[in-house]
Amino acid sequence: YFNGRGKMEAVRWLLAAAEVEFEEVFLTTREQYEKLLSSGDLMFQQVPMVEIDGMKLVQTKAILNYISEKYNLRGKDLKERVMIDMYSEGLLDLITMVLMVPFNKDQKSVDNVHSKAKERYLPVFEKALSRSTYLVGNALSCADVHLIDCILMLEETFPGILADFPNIKSFHDRMIQVPAIKKFLQPGSARKPP
Repeated sequence: YFNGRGKMEAVRWLLAAAEVEFEEVFLTTREQYEKLLSSGDLMFQQVPMVEIDGMKLVQTKAILNYISEKYNLRGKDLKERVMIDMYSEGLLDLITMVLMVPFNKDQKSVDNVHSKAKERYLPVFEKALSRSTYLVGNALSCADVHLIDCILMLEETFPGILADFPNIKSFHDRMIQVPAIKKFLQPGSARKPP
């Protein structure tokens, strides 16, 4: 992948939360990408690609699902998994919108992302966290990892956006103390800057 957040950042977060050491190879030239294309390793001619367990995985959601399943971040049963999937899909939608903010030249588009985050998405997570320490069940899931990633992106992009969401702020404060997450947030980690 390129040396930036993009679709790979959610993968980095999950690997870090699962305490998996990983090495990244960044595409810095067109020739590197063309060589990867000609190798046949990119099923749909797209990155990111993750090599794990002898496989070359593509498609971000497939990669995230595999890592989540392998490292027990997918819930204990089918009902938990579907809730985790719903929260995760919503978070990935919001993350995609927030990632695009720096590229928006139109203030109205930026304001629209802020409004959707504050009025549509954050209330859902605030309500869920009023009932439990985690979004689903009583253990860390990929949805929780996506949420802390999203919270930090939102704070960077829209300072103060969490002011009306005490449960999300409390979740944030707990999550940044989880040793694997704390390590990932340190300078020099694989986490990409905004």
